[in-house]
Amino acid sequence: MHLFWRQGFEATSLSDLTAAMGIAPPSLYAAFGSKEQLFREALQRYLQQFRARHAASLQAPGLSAHAAFERLFDAIGDGFAGCGQRSGCMLVAAEIGGVGASAPLREEIAAHRRSIESGFRARIERGQREGDVAADCDAERLAKFLATVVQGLSIQARDGANAAELRAVLRTALRAWPAG
Repeated sequence: MHLFWRQGFEATSLSDLTAAMGIAPPSLYAAFGSKEQLFREALQRYLQQFRARHAASLQAPGLSAHAAFERLFDAIGDGFAGCGQRSGCMLVAAEIGGVGASAPLREEIAAHRRSIESGFRARIERGQREGDVAADCDAERLAKFLATVVQGLSIQARDGANAAELRAVLRTALRAWPAG
């Protein structure tokens, strides 16, 4: 997972993978079938870890939507900067590192990014129902904006931005939050 996260799919060779896993190529194929399937499983593991760390921030009872995103974004900024490998988000790193000619793999990665955006939208809509987000707020556009900021933040982290710099960007993005 860490190799794919750091280098992307295309730049990670079979010899990189087998060396990191301490196995021979036939064992990799026996266990996973292909490099692409291993990548899919690594991506699933990354997403499970990401959701386990961050889902509670958005779902926390008693927090306004704005406060929930503030908590989430602080955790994401710290995580992106603190992973020690300047990796940012694996979903963004996968695109930067290339997925080769695999249109299905590219679509799967895009679907995962849309799923995160959908989770953002659901939390904004919950805020509208609870009265802490303006009823006339376009939840879909705000979710897309916030997801785009997080994706861009991933690139900033890969370029070496520290946690304070990343949190400052996120705080600026939250200033675009519609008045409630």
